[in-house]
Amino acid sequence: MADIAVVDYGMGNLRSVHQALRKVAPDASIVVTDDPCVVAQATRVVFPGQGAMPDCMREMDARGLRTAVLEAAKSKPFLGICIGLQMLFEHSAEGDIPGLGVLPGRVVRFAAHLRDERGVKLKVPHMGWNQVHQGCGSAHEHPLWQGIAQDARFYFVHSYYVQTDDAQLVQAGSSYPQPFTCAVARGNLFAVQFHPEKSARDGLRLLKNFVNWNPV
Repeated sequence: MADIAVVDYGMGNLRSVHQALRKVAPDASIVVTDDPCVVAQATRVVFPGQGAMPDCMREMDARGLRTAVLEAAKSKPFLGICIGLQMLFEHSAEGDIPGLGVLPGRVVRFAAHLRDERGVKLKVPHMGWNQVHQGCGSAHEHPLWQGIAQDARFYFVHSYYVQTDDAQLVQAGSSYPQPFTCAVARGNLFAVQFHPEKSARDGLRLLKNFVNWNPV
């Protein structure tokens, strides 16, 4: 039984995620797997992803991973990354398709003609380092933010972001240029829009916090 299973449905930056986890948890058993049984038996699950939402959902189902991912998201320490965050919600405008429905909300696209406060046009996808403001909807600091400064910078690559009416889910926000949700949490589940595996020291700290996290 693996300590940490990284879910492989053919769409994630798995090498970087695996290497980052290996760095923060050198003694843990970490596997990259598309086997639903391995995911089901793992102590912790990381659900990364990048690419188009319709492709990700299709490839996940083609490998028979849906049930294992849904059960892991409800029952054990679970970390979603990038598309792995978006897939947890009810619906995505990208391809007009349903998500896994673990969390209430939808995935929407950044507007086509974004401009910053100086009137400079912003590109979509939102790509690069941006500040993350912790604790937008929660009154208490989440354990995964331990040792990470308020407004620390993390690395983003995305054209879509999540919207939810459940303020208690929201664990952090960023701006491009309007505010958007970039981290959510509920119970044993934590998910981020940015890439901790590409976010230097603070990203590694978040991964280490996840490895040591024992949600009640």
